[in-house]
Amino acid sequence: MTPERRDPAVPTATYRLQLQPEFPFAAAAAAVPYVASLGVSHLHLSPVLEAVPGSGHGYDVVDHARVRGELGGEDGLRALAATAREHGLGLVVDIVPNHMAMAPRHNPALWEVLREGPKSPYARWFDIDWEARGGQVLLPVLGGPLGQETGALRVDGDVLRYHDHAFPLREGTEDLPLPQLLDAQWYRPVWWRLARTELNYRRFFSISELIGVRVEDPEVFDATHAKILQLLREGVVDGLRVDHPDGLADPDAYLLRLHEATGGRWTVVEKILADGERLPAAWPVAGTTGYDALRHVDGVFTDPAGAGELLGQYRRFAAPQTDRGGHWEATVRRAAYRVLEHELAAEVDRLTRVADRLCATSPDPALRDRAPWALHAALRELLVRLEVYRPYTSVDPATVLTEEAAAEARLAFTVPEEAGAVDVVRGLLLGRYGEGPAQTEFRTRFAQTASALRAKSVEDTAFYRYVPLLSATEVGGNPGRPAVPPEEFHAYCARVQRDWPLSGTVASTHDTKRSADVRAALAVLTECPARWADVLAEVTRAGDGVPDAQLAWAAWQTVFGLGPAAPERVGQALLKHVREAGLFTSWTEQEPPYEDAVAAFVAAGPCGAAGGHVTALREALEPHVRANVLGTALVQLTMPGVPDLYQGTEGEYRALVDPDNRRPVSFPPGDTGAKGAVTRAALGLRGRRPGLFGDAATYTPVTAEGPAAAHCLAFVRSGAALTAVTRLSLRLAEAGGWGDTVLPLPPGRWADTLAPGREFTGHARVAELFERLPVALLERVGD
Repeated sequence: MTPERRDPAVPTATYRLQLQPEFPFAAAAAAVPYVASLGVSHLHLSPVLEAVPGSGHGYDVVDHARVRGELGGEDGLRALAATAREHGLGLVVDIVPNHMAMAPRHNPALWEVLREGPKSPYARWFDIDWEARGGQVLLPVLGGPLGQETGALRVDGDVLRYHDHAFPLREGTEDLPLPQLLDAQWYRPVWWRLARTELNYRRFFSISELIGVRVEDPEVFDATHAKILQLLREGVVDGLRVDHPDGLADPDAYLLRLHEATGGRWTVVEKILADGERLPAAWPVAGTTGYDALRHVDGVFTDPAGAGELLGQYRRFAAPQTDRGGHWEATVRRAAYRVLEHELAAEVDRLTRVADRLCATSPDPALRDRAPWALHAALRELLVRLEVYRPYTSVDPATVLTEEAAAEARLAFTVPEEAGAVDVVRGLLLGRYGEGPAQTEFRTRFAQTASALRAKSVEDTAFYRYVPLLSATEVGGNPGRPAVPPEEFHAYCARVQRDWPLSGTVASTHDTKRSADVRAALAVLTECPARWADVLAEVTRAGDGVPDAQLAWAAWQTVFGLGPAAPERVGQALLKHVREAGLFTSWTEQEPPYEDAVAAFVAAGPCGAAGGHVTALREALEPHVRANVLGTALVQLTMPGVPDLYQGTEGEYRALVDPDNRRPVSFPPGDTGAKGAVTRAALGLRGRRPGLFGDAATYTPVTAEGPAAAHCLAFVRSGAALTAVTRLSLRLAEAGGWGDTVLPLPPGRWADTLAPGREFTGHARVAELFERLPVALLERVGD
């Protein structure tokens, strides 16, 4: 069959490579022949611009004008692009518009700002509140209070040094005594703990090492995008993945400007959609990077009844020591209060100052006489009730800042008149008190704070506190409703094909808490909650030294999902788990005795002799794990959208949260087994016949008939490619198998791409269809 023509600038499928000094452009070029053989159309590269030396991820950009030297520089990138083109591949690159590294000695623009202050031509680049903290940028780098660290501060010519940090000195100040010298600078080195409450620059979430960039300024946009736009114009790069657009002042305006600057190149955005939330229709992008697809794929392989039973077991096992009972919405709310009071206190204080200034200077009497503490409380109560990441200018903010949320927020005030602060804040956010620069700034700061709060409270706190089913605690997921019925999955796919047909889809990424194969194994537990409870009872009796029940539950599920692995990998992931949860230790208030107890428990329990019980259960369930692994892979590769494969995931890939999932992989890998065969078949079909899956394609659910119909998920793409997978295979086996279940195929002859020579017509017996594998990919042949 002659391959269909495709637009080389629009991917049919991408393959993500995680670049780092140990895996530079040359290594990526060496991997090109293998990657091309899989059937993808584009390499997807992690950030390629100059980053902090040694960075393993590249999101800490220091110079937008240069391609990263440690990766091979611009010559290396161009050589990679040439090699890719020789093998029929294009390049998609990750860009980071929201922030840069707060590393002055590596960041030339930031160095100039710290030396020259707000009059520097680069001052407009960074989101700094020069009116706060005496007009000095607070740099939270000191290991202790200033009085304890003065001996480590030294002047070296026109540079101030502190251990491996270096800062520029304001001209003419180098000979001043240290106290006066510090007072004379445009910055002030302070104890790192002050970042929580005193910081006066916008950062990425609560990471003080990353400073917000004011890309909404046209000059800043031009300067920070010139190199990427040049690479696009010259054909080195074909498309873009935009990191964290929710941190920007105005994502709508930014994406429009980017669309115009790139000439409409294929661009996807790392937008995390809450359950039921839609991507703003006005955004000129191909769609999201695919976490919404991940949530639906994972959910359709999760048994709702069994998930409910697991939750009940979790509450009985761990609730006395968990976040007050094991209820998802309550866990999120408490996590949000904690994050606002701790990690984002400085951001809320800045937002409060803007609101206070607006009220104090407003000619509208309704805004007057509002105490800063009341405005602060109103902001806090509204922020914690947002159920999405942030409002957008192109979407009615009243649909996000609802009256129901405001009514709840008012209940936090004991005096009704003080509760009026909620209406003032909400009114300002809805534009009910006029327009102007101050109002715009307030709405912008609120939206940016909201996005940071949602990420920190949900992904980085609640996901580690509420753990009845670890596969559900995934980016874009909804642990409170982990299962997705097939009809809901089909409705989602139909909507994506209609509205965002070239959106991205993912199953594993550099940011997933667990790889798709680990989650696929964990989902099987929803089909056998009683067996899991029995094993948990056995290992609990067999082990001792459990630091807390919530951690124990998560640890046992971790080793079930991961399977046999080096203890240090499990230990590192669980140490991150307890620090992110913040219940007994945290990143900033570490409790060594508790953390030592966690390490001892992991070594003696999950990674010790008792772990054999969990290993035995996983081995007994291996056919059902395999069904989920293959089903997840095939559905993601053939559903509407452009699939992105994370490096190494074409074969069995078991990984935990970063840095575990950012380890270099080998090319070519060893035997990729059945998953590799499924991946090659799906990508090969997409490559040969891109029209079946592109923007003009169709998506049609196919419903099986018979006693086991609910266990077959099937759909047809453009009348010529049929995907069928087994779901909840353990429940299926317990019910007696497929029996007389059939799958009504559309008219024509259908060839099995995974088993050449096999063909089906009419009502195919599902037992025969899945005779070799629990999945099937059929292609219509002949007339």
